[in-house]
Amino acid sequence: MMVTVDPDLCEANALCVAAAPEVFDLVDDEVVDILLPEPPAEMESAVAEAVIACPKQALRILAD
Repeated sequence: MMVTVDPDLCEANALCVAAAPEVFDLVDDEVVDILLPEPPAEMESAVAEAVIACPKQALRILAD
């Protein structure tokens, strides 16, 4: 699994950070930074929750 963010869509609502703080962080409160672009399998459900929670649909999960 790989997760990406579209910085043009991201509004830094931080819902992804709340769902998976090990994977996502806010940079200057303006855009999300992906700390682990290829998170381990045990974080898959938290990352999926973060992607679903994004109100701007700025996050994507890519298959390996």
